[in-house]
Formats: sequence, structure tokens, C-alpha cells
Amino acid sequence: MHRIRTTNSDPEKKRQKKMNAFISPTTYEIKFHELVLFILEKKMGATRRTFLMDLARKKGFRVENELSNSVTHIVAENNSGSDVLAWLKAHKMEMTTQFELLDVSWLIECMKAGKPVDTKGKYLLMKNRVSLANPDPTAGTLKILPPAVKAISQYACQRRTTLSNHNQRFTDAFEILAKNYEFRENDGRCLTFLRATSVLKCLPFAIVSMKDTEGLPWIGDDVKSVMEEIIEDGESLEVQAVLNDERYQSFKLFTSVFGVGLKTADKWYRMGFRTLSKIRSDKSLKLTKMQKAGFQYYEDLVGCVSKAEADAVNLLVKEAVWTFLPDALITITGGFRRGKEFGHDVDFLITSPGAEKEQEDKLLQKVTNLWEKQGLLLYCDLIESTFEDLKLPSRKVDALDHFQKCFLILKLYHQRGDRSKWEVPAGSNEPEVKNWKAIRVDLVVCPYDRHAYALLGWSGSRQFERDLRRYATHEKKMMLDNHALYDKTKRIFLGAKTEEEIFAHLGLEYIEPWERNA
Repeated sequence: MHRIRTTNSDPEKKRQKKMNAFISPTTYEIKFHELVLFILEKKMGATRRTFLMDLARKKGFRVENELSNSVTHIVAENNSGSDVLAWLKAHKMEMTTQFELLDVSWLIECMKAGKPVDTKGKYLLMKNRVSLANPDPTAGTLKILPPAVKAISQYACQRRTTLSNHNQRFTDAFEILAKNYEFRENDGRCLTFLRATSVLKCLPFAIVSMKDTEGLPWIGDDVKSVMEEIIEDGESLEVQAVLNDERYQSFKLFTSVFGVGLKTADKWYRMGFRTLSKIRSDKSLKLTKMQKAGFQYYEDLVGCVSKAEADAVNLLVKEAVWTFLPDALITITGGFRRGKEFGHDVDFLITSPGAEKEQEDKLLQKVTNLWEKQGLLLYCDLIESTFEDLKLPSRKVDALDHFQKCFLILKLYHQRGDRSKWEVPAGSNEPEVKNWKAIRVDLVVCPYDRHAYALLGWSGSRQFERDLRRYATHEKKMMLDNHALYDKTKRIFLGAKTEEEIFAHLGLEYIEPWERNA
């Protein structure tokens, strides 16, 4: 549930719709992205509410017409905190996030100051933040949260998540369960644990008791049962059962091979395979070109790529691309852009402000031909562009983009300073030791006017991108993907030269790449 909904009769909906018609459609620049206001009409009246909403928007505040999970402050007039809560409960409002209840005098002081003022003291209708938890759609339940708990959004794109994870004992367990549900193609259960993982990763503290989870979004009963086990016993029996499950072990092993997805893993498992050596030795199996490369360089590819190796590949890519397109902008994306020290591959986004379309279309072919001549190209799968300039963004949260790209395996030689580790001394009877490593590399080329959207999409993390698109759809009535942002209300595409501009279009506070590790 992404929007607040009422379960009242049609007259209530008609009244709300009529009231919304009075609200000015004029848009103003949002200056204070950390606050999202909702002004309660109860005892205030529609005319005064409309006036205050418009005034607040002119001052740079974000004000919602309807209650939603993005709301951080509810403003009321001539109401006590219990009056507001009673109204919310009576109207069966559903909210998974936390908010503050404030008297209208706070908003008036904000208007005088031209900026948010402190919410403490006389303005608060209740001392603590509030959350509406509603597991049963037929009955609203109110939860009063301790003031020390900061509101956590249900959307990863409204949370800052660094690589500092204080709850790894829980998130490691959740990721195992999520992977198992992915192997079983149970998308709903998989998403349940991925969302819970994302929430716990953003917390600035370690959870030591279940009381610490009060008010957190996406922490449902299934998640809580696993957490309770870990807190009480140090481990989860469900997780241990998954780790010992033969099917899970086989799928994890099979999908570790480059080019092997769930369908192939399931096929091999049903055929009775349990080890890679058996698959390699079975001549009756028809492997794809990608899978053959995956097996050939398996020992290198299954290991992690270090930041130092990624930096070396970065130099290799820039040297090759600039040979054919000197003004090209080349950005390392994915986990390494988010500050990770290790990854499984290295992704690059390439664009050029002055390149002709023909130059862009031929760039990757020229670059891979050069590497082939240099003896560095071990595998290449070039995907031609199917990008259409005026095509609407995809409605699918996990949709791939249509830019030209190639999936590569490159030969990365060890640095000269380390060659003594890899080379055999002269006259030795030892076999020659390999002095290079196979590295997975993805190159993506996009038009310059789409660079900001492609950069945002390819930087990740996956859950951050999912929630960013979900937020655009459910909270802003927009459509977002790696190509564009479309406003369905205004029926226009919104241009952006930087990631910051995309966040601004969505009314979101900008989040740095290293804070997107959701």
C-alpha cells in the first residue's frame, strides 16, 4: 500500500475530490525537502486550509494534498493530539512511516521566518512521533514511538544508506532467505526480505531487542520471527535449513557461472547435476558461448574484483575509448561508484557531448577490435541500441534499458611491480604461472542528453533504483527509467543534465552515490 486510502462511502471521496479542486495547481520551487506537510481540514475549513497550503508552497515547503507515507508533519488547528489520532483512526488511515503532530501556530511561525522553525515545545500536539500500523485493513492501530527514533521512509530513495552496516547478522540472514525465494521464483517473499534488509542497513544503530524495530517499515511478522530467533539463539533455524538444502546449494553454485540463469540452473538440477565438474565433463550438454566463457574463466570470475583492479581497468577503458572519441566522458558506475572496495564486475557509462550518432554507434565495436588485436579480449557480447527518443519510460521496476552495451571478459595483466609473484625464475622446472586475471567488464554508451538518467540507473543499488521508480509512480504520478522521466499529469518529459536535477524533479533531497547502498 503506497497511498493513504479511506474505506468510507462514496460521499466522502466526492467531498475530498471537490475539496482538492480548490487547491491551486501552481507549482513552486521546493526549498525544504526534508519536510513533507499535510494540513488537516478538521475544525479548520476548506478555504483556510487551501490558503495555508498555497502560502506554505510559496515559501518553499512541500505540502501534500492527501496523506501518504511521505508525510513527516501533520498540522492541525483547534485540535488536541488525541483528537487528530481519533480522526485518523476513525477514517482508517494507513501509514507505515512516522510523523509529528503540530499545532497550526508552528506553521504560522514558519511562514513568518520564511523557513522551518524548531518543532519542540508548545507547537507539539504529542511529545513523541507517531506511526499508524495497520496489518488488519478492517481496524486501524496506533503506535506511539519513542522520540529518539527518527522517521524511516518506506522508500530507499528517501534513506541514506552507507556501507556501514550495524545489523549485518540480520541482513546476512535475510539475504540468504531472499536468494532462496528468488531461486524458487517466489518474487513476493523475496521482496519481503530484500526490503527488510534495505531498512536495517540504513539504521545508525544495532538492533539488540525487538523493541528497537517499532515503527520501522517492512518489518512484518515473517521478518520478525527470524530476527527474534537470531536475538535469542544467535542463529535462525530457517536460515540453517536453507544453507543445508541441496537445491539451494546447487542453484547457488550453478548461477555463479557467468551466463547461467535460473532456468538453466533448474534444468541442470532436474537432470541430476550437483557439481560443476560433472557439467563440464558431460559432452551432451549444449552450452551457450557465454556459458563456455563462464566455465573457461570460472576460477577468476567467481572471485572478487578489487578496487585496485577496477582502477586498472578504468585506465584501460579510458585509453581505448579516447583513441576513437577524445572528448568522451567515461564514468565507473555500479558498486565501485558507491564506494565499495570489492565487486564481481566493473561497469562503465560512456557518452560524448560532441559525438555524432554514427560515431557513438561504432565506438564499442572499434574498442573491442582494438582489445582483440592487443590480445586482451577474452569474450565479447555486443548488444545494439534499441533506444527510441520519445518512448515512454517502462512501467516495470526492474526493466533494462535500451542503450548500446557490451558484456566483456578482459585480460588484466598484473602490475609490473608484482610480476615477481607470478613469474617463474629462469631455469626453474616449475610450470609457467599465469600473470593475468580475467575480469568481467560492462560498457554502456548513451546519448549525451540522457547521461544523467543512465548514470543514476547504472549506479544502483538495485533496491535504491527499484524504490526510486516506485516513488516516482506512486507518490509523484511520474514514470522513471534509465532513459527519461515523464510527468503523467503534465504529459511532458522532464529534462535533466545532472542527477541532482532528477532528484529535484521528484521533490527528493539529493542522495550521494556512496549513500545509495540500499
